[in-house]
Amino acid sequence: MLLGIQNTPRDYAWGSTTAIPELLGTPVTGAPQAELWLGAHPGSPARVVERPERTLLDVVEGRLPFLLKVLAAGSPLSLQAHPTPAQAEAGFAREEAAGVPVDAPHRNYKDAFHKPELIYALSEPFRALCGFRSVERTRAVLAAVEQDPRIAPLLERLVDDSSLRGVFEWLITRGEGVDELVAAVVEAAADAEGPSWETVRLLAEHYPGDPGIAISLLVNTVSLRRGEVLYLPAGNIHAYLDGLGIELMAASDNVLRGGLTPKHVDVPELLEVLDFRPLPVPYLAPALPHPGVRVFRPDVPDFELTVVDSEALESGVELPLAGPAIALAVEGRVELEGGDAVLERGDAVFIAEQDTLRLAGEGLVFLASTRAALG
Repeated sequence: MLLGIQNTPRDYAWGSTTAIPELLGTPVTGAPQAELWLGAHPGSPARVVERPERTLLDVVEGRLPFLLKVLAAGSPLSLQAHPTPAQAEAGFAREEAAGVPVDAPHRNYKDAFHKPELIYALSEPFRALCGFRSVERTRAVLAAVEQDPRIAPLLERLVDDSSLRGVFEWLITRGEGVDELVAAVVEAAADAEGPSWETVRLLAEHYPGDPGIAISLLVNTVSLRRGEVLYLPAGNIHAYLDGLGIELMAASDNVLRGGLTPKHVDVPELLEVLDFRPLPVPYLAPALPHPGVRVFRPDVPDFELTVVDSEALESGVELPLAGPAIALAVEGRVELEGGDAVLERGDAVFIAEQDTLRLAGEGLVFLASTRAALG
């Protein structure tokens, strides 16, 4: 089964007004276009092109475990993290039992599922904050400004990596000296060089006085080149800063925010969810089953992202499917299943009840699916 699908981009304030239209060849409306959702998530299910009164919620049997998005950040998103499956299940049950309305601003768990995600960079650079870094690295960044007495309380607390939880809690709760620290960090950024200070300047412009500005110094600043991927597992603190990308995630809406937002921040719950271990930047390398085919396969069964370019499309390529899938073309003209369907720039299709998918033509296609074993 092949069904053409479409949707209207969500107009979150941080979205770019032009990036998604320029990618997909759709109209510029003047409003921000932040995320185009392609999936069966009830928050914004994709519509069936042939029968626009129907959505994928009407078509999919059971739950589609992944959600494919085109994401265009014109300004920084909130610092956030996502729960493990056990945390999501327990949190959802707890809030349901307490009678918290699912649309309440202070609700943490909208469903009982985890929300790991990956981001594939289409723009260059695509900038993000991602994961705590070592205290040693943060102290090295602060060395140029350590003479400022307003920064001393932060340096005194940054003893070793085990200090990160306590430092984060002090910052996010605006403990004594935090407002002065944020002001000092912003002032220092006017002359300081390096990616972390560039991030401070960007965040100060959009979120003046927010403790997330200082928190960003505890976190890796990452600049992705086109085609690079980050994988963000449960507990990873992150924020997309700017850029255009393809995002693929487990189909959930569970977000614990940690600054850079006017929305609710539940500090105790966030502290339970966050992973404070300094870890390497979680780049996700692809498997290369065929020339022109890259498969980004995280350590969860919910989803994987296959990227197919003209090197594979020109001679045709057949891909195995482990279940339902969604294909999105962002360049060229691609035939599916020997011409039964054609994808041109901006077209998307839902695929079900097939063990394989054959693609031919030219361009660039993103295929979201549950995990399959590719040869």
